Amino acid sequence: MSNQFSPEISSRICKHMNEDHADAVVMYAQAFGDIKNAKTAQMLSIDADGMNLTAQVNGEAVPVRIQFDHVLTDAEDAHQTLIGMVKQARAKTK
Repeated sequence: MSNQFSPEISSRICKHMNEDHADAVVMYAQAFGDIKNAKTAQMLSIDADGMNLTAQVNGEAVPVRIQFDHVLTDAEDAHQTLIGMVKQARAKTK
């Protein structure tokens, strides 16, 4: 994990995503984790290379690791990348 993604930063990003953008986290699991039937999902951690989620599928927790398309440089890069991924996920479901 790079210095830009301390446990505190990972925790802050995950808390924000889980509380304010839960629908986006489900979309990440469905579109990028190939868990099409995920009903809910939670972001557990994020680092420069990817994010770890847990998705609920048929009442079971399924671990999901999603690699980013580039190595993130900082929290702002994470923010922009996550926004871009939501847009990509929405486009895939249309």
